[in-house]
Amino acid sequence: MTSNDGPNDPTLPVEQQTRPMRDDTAQILVQATRDDSEYELGAVLGRGGMGEVVLAHERRFGRDVALKRLHAEHTSDGAMQRFLREAMIQACLEHPAIVPVHDLGRDATGRPYFTMKRVVGTTLHDLVRDDASTTQRLLRAIVDVCMAIDLAHSRGVVHRDLKPSNVMLGDFGEVYVLDWGIARILGNSELASEHAGTTPMPHTHAGALIGTPGYMAPEQARGEPVGPAADIYSIGAMLFEALAREPLHPDGAGAIASTLSTSTASPAARRPDRAIAPELDEVCTAALAASPDARPSARALGDRIQQYLDGDRDLERRRTLAAEQLAIAKAALASGEPHRRGEAMHTAGRALALDPESREAAALVSKLLLEPPAEPPPGLLRQIEETELELIVRQRKFAAISILAYFLFLPLLIWMGVTSWPLILFMYGVVLAIAVGARIGARVRSKRIAWAIVGHVLVLILLARVLGPFVLVPGLIAVVTMSLVAFPTLTHRMWAVIAAMTASVASPLILEATDVLSRTWEIQNNRLVLQSAAVELDPLPATVFLVVTTVALIVIAGLFARTLAAARRDASRRIESQAWHLAQLLPQR
Repeated sequence: MTSNDGPNDPTLPVEQQTRPMRDDTAQILVQATRDDSEYELGAVLGRGGMGEVVLAHERRFGRDVALKRLHAEHTSDGAMQRFLREAMIQACLEHPAIVPVHDLGRDATGRPYFTMKRVVGTTLHDLVRDDASTTQRLLRAIVDVCMAIDLAHSRGVVHRDLKPSNVMLGDFGEVYVLDWGIARILGNSELASEHAGTTPMPHTHAGALIGTPGYMAPEQARGEPVGPAADIYSIGAMLFEALAREPLHPDGAGAIASTLSTSTASPAARRPDRAIAPELDEVCTAALAASPDARPSARALGDRIQQYLDGDRDLERRRTLAAEQLAIAKAALASGEPHRRGEAMHTAGRALALDPESREAAALVSKLLLEPPAEPPPGLLRQIEETELELIVRQRKFAAISILAYFLFLPLLIWMGVTSWPLILFMYGVVLAIAVGARIGARVRSKRIAWAIVGHVLVLILLARVLGPFVLVPGLIAVVTMSLVAFPTLTHRMWAVIAAMTASVASPLILEATDVLSRTWEIQNNRLVLQSAAVELDPLPATVFLVVTTVALIVIAGLFARTLAAARRDASRRIESQAWHLAQLLPQR
C-alpha cells in the first residue's frame, strides 16, 4: 500500500511537506563500494513484499548480523529509493530501541543491501497473547517505544507502521522498534536538511493508504497526510491491547470501519473485569483521541506510563479520580436497581483504593458490605442459593443418620410383644425410605423436601397407632416440626409445615372417632387409658419403653437446639470478624 503524501502539497503545513524527490540513487550506490563477499549468508529470518532479511556472518569481525536486501524482481529506481531511505533513516536515528545499521553495499547482481545488528527475542504481539506475561513488562516495553519514537519525531521522522509485531523484546531486557520501511521524513526536518543533496525522498501516489489497519490513526485510514500524532495513535492502540489483552479494532476488513468510528476507546470500559488503573485508562484514551491535536506527544505519553510504573501518582489527581468513582458508585446505589449494586461496590472500592484516606468512600464500602440490600442483586441471589443448598445437603446428611434412631427402639417394642407385625414393619419401612431418600437427596444436591414431610406425617400417624396420639407423639411432632422449619426451603413455609404436623395428630383422631380405625385411647374414671394397635402394653416393658423414649426425645431436642444455636453463633461470629477486619483496613474515624 502507498500513501498520498506527495511532494510540496501547498495545503499542508510547512512541517508536513516533503522535499522534492532527487534521482540520485546511482550516486549513493556508487559510494556503496562494499559488496556482500565479506558475508557468509545463512537462513532467511523474514520476508516482506519488497525484500528479505537473512542471517549473515561478517568475516571481518566474526559476528552474526542481519542483512536486508531487495528481492531480485524489485530493482527499479523507486524500489531502491525506498530501500535506501529506510537504511538512511534507521542509521541516522541512534537510540537503544532502534536497531543500529552497520554497513551499506551491493551484492554481485547490483542489488543494494544493508546490515544491522541481529536481534533475538519475542515480539510484543506474542507477549500480549501470553497469559504469563505481566502487564508491567508490557508497559515498560511501550515506554521504551515512546522514547524511541520521541527521538524519531525530534528528527522529523514518522514511523507510520507501529504495531505489536514491529516491537521486539530481546532476551536481556532490550526493546527494539523494527521496520522503518514506510517511515516518512517531514520536509523541514533536521534529517531532511542533512541529506538534502543525497537522500531520495518518498514519492507515493495520492489518495492511497499506507500502514496496518487496526493500528493506523483515523486520519491515516482516511488517506490524509499524517504527522507525529499518527504514531501516538498507534502506540495508544498497542497500549490498549496490553491493558485489555485484546485488540482495539477487529482484524480484517472491519478494522478500517472500526477505526473511523467515533466510539470512546477506553480499555477499562471494554474490559471492566481487568480492573485497569484509571491513570492508564485515561492516558490510553488520550492517545487514541480522534483529533490528532488532542493526543499527547510521545515523550508525554511515555512519561505518564513511567510515572504509573514508578508509583509516582499525583495525590490531587488520585483524589479527583476517587471522587469521580465515588460519584458513580452513589449514582448506581441510588438507582435502586439490584443489578447495579455490584457496580456500586466495584466503583466504591476503586475510589477507596485511589484515596485510602477517604472516609466517605470507606463509609460507602462498609455500608455495601454490612447492610443487606432490600432486593438482592441477581449475582448475590445465586450465591445465597448456593449457600442454602450447601446447608440443605448438610442437614440431609444429619437427617439420614438421626432418622435411623427409630431403629434403636425396635428391640424394646419386640420386648413388649408385637401384636401387629404388618403395622410395625410398614412403619419401619417408611422410616428407612425417609433415611435413604435423605441420603440420595444430599448426594444429588436436591432441594425437594415435600416427600420427606409426607414420610414424617405417615410415620407419626403409624406411631400414634402404636402408642396412642397423646404419649410421646406430641413431643416427637414438636422436634420434627423444628427440624423441618429449619430447612432453608421451608423457612418461609412455616404454616404449611405446621399444618402437615397437625394433620399427623388430627388424622388418627378423626379416623378413630368415625370408627374407621379401632380406638387407641379413651378416658375412664379420670384416667387416660391407652390401647396399642401393634404391641402389648405390659407394665414393666411399657414403663421402660416410655422412660427411655422420653429421655431420648429430650436429648434429641437438646442436640437439635444446640446445633441451631451453634450455627447461628458461628454465623454471627463470622460476620463480626469480617466487620472487625474490614474496620482495620478502612480509615479510622
